[in-house]
Parts: sequence; structure tokens; C-alpha cells
Amino acid sequence: MALTQGKVRVIGGEWRRRIITFPDYADLRPTPDRVRETVFNWLGQNLNGKVCLDLFAGSGAMGFEAASRGARHVVMVESKSAIISALQVNAGKLKAARVELIKMDALAFIMSDSRKFDVIFIDPPYRLGLTPKLLPLLVSHVTKGGVVYVEGENYLLPDELWQSWRNKQVGKVCFQLLKLNENG
Repeated sequence: MALTQGKVRVIGGEWRRRIITFPDYADLRPTPDRVRETVFNWLGQNLNGKVCLDLFAGSGAMGFEAASRGARHVVMVESKSAIISALQVNAGKLKAARVELIKMDALAFIMSDSRKFDVIFIDPPYRLGLTPKLLPLLVSHVTKGGVVYVEGENYLLPDELWQSWRNKQVGKVCFQLLKLNENG
């Protein structure tokens, strides 16, 4: 049985209009163009010097978009072999030297890696409900002034650790940027 391929285009930066492909998996849903456009308007079109983490890389849409917009380094974490293979093909096609691909479970990665990131993208499979478990673990991985992008079926309610800096809904996708609470 052959897997069908999904396609998404990079919407800004160096690789604008380039197409990336990915295997068809039930929980893999690329962030829509309109959502990515809004998020990168919030972040600023130019991410020069930023270090980013795409924790559930999937299609790679958010990570490749960040690299295309000048991020100094983008770490993309994905646990499925077929998806990592597709990400490797896309990285090669784009000559994405600033992209580091890691085949690992997202929770295992965040618990074993000590790096800090200016922008962390998380949109785990909605059905797993991982976001509330992940957010406390991300505190030590966010740089001062850094943000966490969260995507899901519903908005995440801020707690003592995080504050919602920006949020929006497009169709059925709720997304927001979180910052660490300075008072927390």
C-alpha cells in the first residue's frame, strides 16, 4: 500500500513559494497558511539570530518557515521514521543547513536536552492532550523574552507560569503565543 503525499508551501522568506511534502498520517495536519502568516506577523517577518524548536515537527511547516525567515538554527523533533525521512528530503531539497533533525519522542527530547530557544512551536496530536504536560517542562528551555507557540482545538488557559501574549482562531484551529509570567 503506497502512502499518499501531502504538500504545503513555505509562505515567506528565502524559500517563499517552495513546496515541502510529507507522508499522510492521521495525526499529521500542517499548520494552515493563514495561521502561519498570522504567527509570523506576530513574531516579526525576520527571525535573524533566533534559535527555534519545532517540537512535533510533522510536515515541518513551522520549522522550515522559521528557517526560511532567517532563524540562526532550527531544531525539528519528530518520532516517526517515515516523517523524519520526508523532513530529510525536504531539508536537502531546500539546502537547509540551519535545520537540525532529531528522531525522538518529544517528551524524551525535552527532558534530555538542555538547550534554550527563542521560539518553541508545539502542536502535538490534539487527541493526546500533551500540551498541559509539556508547558511546565518548557520553562527551562525558553530564553528570556522567548515565546511558545501553541496550537490546538481550544485555547490554553494561562496559569501561574505562562501568560497569553497573542491568540486567534482560524476555522477550527485555536492558536496562541505564550510568554513566561515574570511574576510567576
